[in-house]
Order: sequence, then C-alpha cells, then structure tokens
Amino acid sequence: MSRIVLTTIGSLGDLHPNIAIALELRKRGHDVVFATHKEYREKIEALEFEFQRMRPDNTALSDSQEMARMMDLKTGSEYIIRNWVCANLRQTYTDLINIAKDADLIIAGEGVVAARLVAEKLGIRWALALLSPLSFFSAYDPSIIPVFPFLTKLGRFSPVVYRAIIKLVKVMTKPLTQPVHQLRRELGLPTLAGNPFIDDKYSPYLVLAMFSSVLAKIQPDWAENTVVAGFTFYDGTQGGAELTPELKQFLDAGEPPIIFTLGSSAVMDAGNFYQESIEAVKQLNRRAVLLIGKNPVPKNLSKEIIAVSYAPYSQIFQKACAIVDQGGIGTTAQALRAGRPTLVMPYSHDQPDNAARVERLGTSRTIPRQQYKAKRVVKKLKALLENPDYAARAIEIGRIIQAEDGVGVACDAIEKQLEII
Repeated sequence: MSRIVLTTIGSLGDLHPNIAIALELRKRGHDVVFATHKEYREKIEALEFEFQRMRPDNTALSDSQEMARMMDLKTGSEYIIRNWVCANLRQTYTDLINIAKDADLIIAGEGVVAARLVAEKLGIRWALALLSPLSFFSAYDPSIIPVFPFLTKLGRFSPVVYRAIIKLVKVMTKPLTQPVHQLRRELGLPTLAGNPFIDDKYSPYLVLAMFSSVLAKIQPDWAENTVVAGFTFYDGTQGGAELTPELKQFLDAGEPPIIFTLGSSAVMDAGNFYQESIEAVKQLNRRAVLLIGKNPVPKNLSKEIIAVSYAPYSQIFQKACAIVDQGGIGTTAQALRAGRPTLVMPYSHDQPDNAARVERLGTSRTIPRQQYKAKRVVKKLKALLENPDYAARAIEIGRIIQAEDGVGVACDAIEKQLEII
C-alpha cells in the first residue's frame, strides 16, 4: 500500500476534485493523506481520511472583504500569489515536509509551489493536478487572462501574439517569484529556468489535466507528460448530502426552474447578483432556485422563487431549464455534465476563460459582472431558453462528459507513477 499526500489550496472547487480522486485511490488500497487548509478538517475527517493542516489558513471563507480582494477581476490573482501563496511559502514548506516525509507520492494542486520544493528535497515523485485549461498558457489554444482580456482574445488569431502576451505576463510577475527562488537557494535546490507560476511549474513525472477534452485538447506546447483525465466529480453526495424536503417539494411542484449560483467563493462577494436575478425571473415569469450560501434570504421572493444555502449540484442541476453561475471550473463541470445551458457571469482567475470556452461549445452565453442588470439578464436568458439549439447542444455535450471516466483515468496515471518507485 502506497502513502499519497494530496495537497491543495483554495475553494471547494479546488478541494472536491481531489476528494473524488482520494475516494478511488482508497478503494484501490492506497493510504491517502490530505494536506490543506484547517477549515476543511471536518469535511475531510467526516470521509475518514487523514487530515493534516497546511498553512495558509483560508480566512477568506469567513471574511467577505478578503474574498472580494481575491476575486477582483484585474488584481485578484496577483493578490493571492503575493499575499497568500508567497507570504506563507515558508510555513507551507515547513508543514508539508513534515507531512510528506513518509510519502511515496505528492499530488499538488495549482498554487502549492512548496510541494515541488518538498518533493525535490525528499527525493520523491510528485504530480501536478490542474483543473482548467488556463493553467497551461498554450499559444496554440490561447486562454483569456483577466489582466489582458482584450489582448488575449486577439491572441487567438496568432500563437506569436499570445507568446508575446505570456512573455509580458512573465515580466510583470517576476517580482512575485523572488520568495520561491530565494527559498530554493536556501534549500540547496537547482535554480529554476523559468517562472514557477507560469512556464516552470510542471512536474517532470506527471501533469494531470483534470478537465474534459471538450474544453481543451492536448497542445504542442503542453508538458509532454500531460494526461487529460476528464472532470473528477464530488459534491457531497458520496458523503450523503441530499436535497432538502422543502427544495424537493418546490422542484416537483412546477416547471423546471432557472438555478442561480455563485459557487463556494464568489457567493461571499455576491453584490447585486441575487436582487437582479430575482427581478429578471419575475420579468420572465419563470420559476427559480437561488443557492445563496451564507447570504441572508432575500426579502422580495415570490412563491415561484426559493432560496436555499446549498444543494448538491449533481442532484439539482439536472432539474433546471438553465443555470446562471460564476464560471468556476467545478460549477462549469457540473453544469456541462447535467446537459443544461448556462449564462455565465465570470469574476476572475480562470472564470473568464471557462466562460469563453463553454460559449464556444454552443451551450452558454456570457454577461460581464458590471453589466449584470435585470434587463440584460432577461435578454440573455431569453436567447438561451427560446433557441432550442442551446439545449440540444448542452444535452450532446452532457452525454460526452457522462461517458468519460475522469477519476479512473487520473488514478490509473497516478498508479503508473507508483509502479516506477
């Protein structure tokens, strides 16, 4: 039996795909340890996995102002790297090297740059798990970078243009990389040739692309050892999470509703999302479910609108006629698998690129956050709901994703690494 350390930082959208893999690895006889934020201890231990706290703590889960800074369209990614990843790099390294000292393999999520340092120092193999196409910065399949949304759209017409954009991003982010280079020097590790957040972050052993090939296929400039596994799904249903009786009754009482959700992070910086959504639903004369997290229940609900804190996406999305969301990769994956058209209001990070990709698939439309007003929402939703092509295409894509086995492919690739040890 191998001992595998799964380490991730971020939201539930980052944690849940790793839980899906951990459940399968345990079935295959492996010992899985989670190294992540202390705020996830209860969730991990409820599934009977070993939990180890790895700093930084995710204080943003209870601090709406901090979450807003992290989710800012133009500065959110830099803020996270500077004030979260790099500011806590030494603590992360200290925690993780103690956790991984008896490990056979480390699987690291995006942003856990200390995992590479730990693996190199201990002399063990490590894999990098990436959840969205943006993480590959491919010149042949350009992604939208929130800092340069218009430039990166132009980059779709020329790999040369996109390479120039990435070069500019590397120059701009070079000061952010200094803590990583400094710690490597102190540890006696080889100097990196590139940027540890952009082009020199990939594992020499295994890179797991944990998203469906309908979103992106392997490109010539991806890491050679990349395996496109497909989405790995977990949303609590494996732990017994279900729809509440009240929500079940509402869903059974009429036509399929429009579901409005902002995932597990953006929901803390909801702004006018729910109020404008309510007004749009009333103008459309439609039923709706609002997934509001810890936000207060809106006061102007009608009998055709219900607000609940949470519902497993795998159970509720299939009940919808359309889904309005923030474009997080976990939410996007569940909506695609459910085979429902979507209206995406992206915040930052990978969300603008995810929105653009599902729009190109023909299953979705996009509305900028600053334009999220009832009148515009009504117009976009009418286009989605009245054009049968969106629903037909969504069903087609849903069938493709339902046929994939992301967890199985990912775990097979992981076990191949273990066989080499």
